[in-house]
Amino acid sequence: MVTRDATWAYRDEFGDRFARTYFRRFGEGVVSSIGVGTYLGDPTDEADDAYREAIVQALESGVSVVDTAINYRNQRSERVVGRAIEEADIDREAALVATKGGFVPFDGERPDNPGQWIHSEYVDTGIVDTDDLVAGQHCIAPGFVDDQLDRSLENLGLETIDLYYVHNPETQLAERPADEVYDQLEDTFTRLEERAAEGDIRQYGVATWEAFRVPADDDSYLSLAEVVSRAREAAKRANNAATHFRAIQLPFNVVMADAFTVQAQEGSEGTQSTLWFAHDAGLNVFTSASLAQGRLASAGLPEDVAERVAGETSAQKAINFARSAPGVTCSLVGMGSPEHVAENVAAGTHPPLGADSFDAVFE
Repeated sequence: MVTRDATWAYRDEFGDRFARTYFRRFGEGVVSSIGVGTYLGDPTDEADDAYREAIVQALESGVSVVDTAINYRNQRSERVVGRAIEEADIDREAALVATKGGFVPFDGERPDNPGQWIHSEYVDTGIVDTDDLVAGQHCIAPGFVDDQLDRSLENLGLETIDLYYVHNPETQLAERPADEVYDQLEDTFTRLEERAAEGDIRQYGVATWEAFRVPADDDSYLSLAEVVSRAREAAKRANNAATHFRAIQLPFNVVMADAFTVQAQEGSEGTQSTLWFAHDAGLNVFTSASLAQGRLASAGLPEDVAERVAGETSAQKAINFARSAPGVTCSLVGMGSPEHVAENVAAGTHPPLGADSFDAVFE
């Protein structure tokens, strides 16, 4: 489990290599503001080996955040992360490991008949109720998430997962009203509060793709205020003194800046952007898609933005733009091969944009 002392010691070891604000607060400790993402890539042994080598290299170079999910690459990404954490020459308690549950995962490879496999492995066994399954592949019911958490602990080889996300809860909105989704989130949060009290997770949150960056009238919209309220209620139901809901994850980059530009979350003084709401609520924000799944590394940022952002390459500029947004704790970058690690990590040797310079991009 990530700890205060180990993260500060890691920062002391690597901090001089990076520019200001590279390490940022996470609870009582600190984490790197660039993290490893593990979404992309084929579910092959060759990709596993490349990921393992890349993650070890990143951890030994000053990147202390690794993000994955049980469904990424058919559970292979979690298993690779576990092997890399064990192999890397760092203190395990210095690295923040995050994973997610919500999409029914295959096991190692995609089956010939996915629907039949899901029914056999999850429905017939009673792990998933068909009424809770959306689009044949998504479930956030407490029993299912409980099962997925156990599998993730085994895949990662960890006693405690530092940050566990309910994965894309807005997927449920395709087949049920928002009130029912909030109710189910509260039930699942209650179980996660219990698992936190038992020591299986340290903190939890929600990882989204659309929910927190669309207008309030969008079919995929979720109210972050309501989600936080349900987490607080869950803590009470679990007899915890305070909620362990501490983080959100959402896409953010120069072409997907909605979390900053769309004011659709109800704060204490009116509507505001998700990033500012999260900041005011004391939530850590982890951004995904920093390179827009590689497009910004090749196409680059718009010229008027690129000239403002520090970095030697298009990828570095894109990473630094993402981690310049207000309230962002860490920006995740896919590092599926060792060749990408050095360039991505080196982005942290350049300072992010200041608040005025960042705001000026949108004027």
